[in-house]
Amino acid sequence: MDCTQCNTKNCRVTESCAAQKFDGESLIETYHLPDNQKIIQAAAVLVDHGRAGTLSRLQEIIEFSKEMNFKRIGLAYCYGMEKDAKLIAKILRESGFKTIPVSCTTGGFKQSEVNDNSTIKSVSCNPLAQAAQLNSETVDLTITMGLCLGHDIIFTKNIESYTTTLLVKDRVHNHNPIEALKN
Repeated sequence: MDCTQCNTKNCRVTESCAAQKFDGESLIETYHLPDNQKIIQAAAVLVDHGRAGTLSRLQEIIEFSKEMNFKRIGLAYCYGMEKDAKLIAKILRESGFKTIPVSCTTGGFKQSEVNDNSTIKSVSCNPLAQAAQLNSETVDLTITMGLCLGHDIIFTKNIESYTTTLLVKDRVHNHNPIEALKN
C-alpha cells in the first residue's frame, strides 16, 4: 500500500480500497470497545465540533485530559528542555492535574553502562528509567517532550499509560521537523 500514490482516494468517501490488508469489520468492532470509544469521543470534542485549529497542542492535551477525566499526567522530557518542562508542568498543575515530570537522565546511569559499544563515562539518557518511574507513579497520560530518536522508541515501548507527544527533538529546525521539507 502507498496511499501517497493513490489517484482514487476512495477512503476519503468512506469506501475501502483493494490495497488494504486488514479486516475492516474487526477494526470497527475494536473501535466500539469501551476504552477506545472513550478516547474517540474525547478526541471528537476537539476535532468534530468546530474546535479543530483553534487550540495549541498543549491546549488540546489539557482539554482532552479533562474530557478523559485524567488526574495524573507524566512528563517524560529531555534534560536539555528542562526550562520548558518546568513551564509546562506549571501550566498542567494550574489546569488541575497532578504532574510528574521525569528527566531523561533519571537514575544517573553512565553511557558506558547502557551502551555496550560506548566508553563514555558521562551521564546517559535513560528512557527505561523514565518509563519505569512513570509506571510506578500510575499516571493516566504521559506526555513526551524532546526525547532523542531511539530513546523515544524505547520509552514508548515500555510506558504503560496512554502516551502522546508534545514536542519532537529537531535541533536543526528548532524542533519543527517539517521545516526540513522547505529547504
